[in-house]
Amino acid sequence: MSRPQHLGDIIPEPEQPEPEPAKRGPGRRRASKQGKGGRAGRNLPAAIAVGVALILLVLASLLIWPPAFPGLIAVAAGAGVWEMTRALKVTGADPPLIPLLGGALLMVGLAWHDGTDSLLVGLAVTVVASLLWRLADGPRAVRRDLTPTLMIAVYVPFLLSFAMMLQLPDAEGDGRWRVLCTLFAIVLSDTGGYVAGVFLGKHKMAPSISPGKTWEGFAGSICAAALGSALLLYFLLDIPSYWGLLFGAVLSVVAVVGDLAESMLKRDLGRKDMSNLLPGHGGVMDRLDSILFAVPTAYLLFAVIANQL
Repeated sequence: MSRPQHLGDIIPEPEQPEPEPAKRGPGRRRASKQGKGGRAGRNLPAAIAVGVALILLVLASLLIWPPAFPGLIAVAAGAGVWEMTRALKVTGADPPLIPLLGGALLMVGLAWHDGTDSLLVGLAVTVVASLLWRLADGPRAVRRDLTPTLMIAVYVPFLLSFAMMLQLPDAEGDGRWRVLCTLFAIVLSDTGGYVAGVFLGKHKMAPSISPGKTWEGFAGSICAAALGSALLLYFLLDIPSYWGLLFGAVLSVVAVVGDLAESMLKRDLGRKDMSNLLPGHGGVMDRLDSILFAVPTAYLLFAVIANQL
């Protein structure tokens, strides 16, 4: 479409009929669509509804009926495995979905039942079973799919299973509060980064990977997570506030790294979202990106804090 003409060129002469109204330019068309769909083309009402529903589901599984929490983690791990196997097919790889799904359930169950050692056994069983499954198509298929299979098994169910070990109650029954503190730290990091980025963001952090992230937003993420975690850990777990500041700051950094890692993966795969399972959000992996790296980090931090107190 041609650019708008000069004002003097579009005023009709008295004897000429009035010209037809000018069509909307590309900028107005994009603005109209953005107003209906929300930021970055998202369906904002759907995104809010799904986000609230997910938060309520997690809170209910932790505070009202704790036995539901392992099932929730297993469903999330299975959905993440499905999205990853589907996304990696564009590279020519064909990771075996069925053994990876079974391995996800196995790892979550073993982590819930017996902790770290059993989780490592579950990872080994998952990888071996997946390679044996692929061996039916010949050694070439095994070599082709070894790396993506190992990546999926570690990246999704193995890392996510650390949430089960966070939830395991100790002598004081603090498991559910550890999970909540971890999740709230991630939420505070995302919220603080968004607010600081909107109002203060000027310097791009990684424009080729995630154009919306700025260093000012990154600083806002760390501050929000650190301050919020200091209060949460103090009132919920009776942990000194200086440990809470460290906990929140480290988790914020790790969460941002996880977000960037998934953004880089999607960029390499040529995808905007991993799937459309969650309206307004994309796929399950688009919501787990920050959590996957943060959960094992929180587990290690709580272990260090426990040894120091």
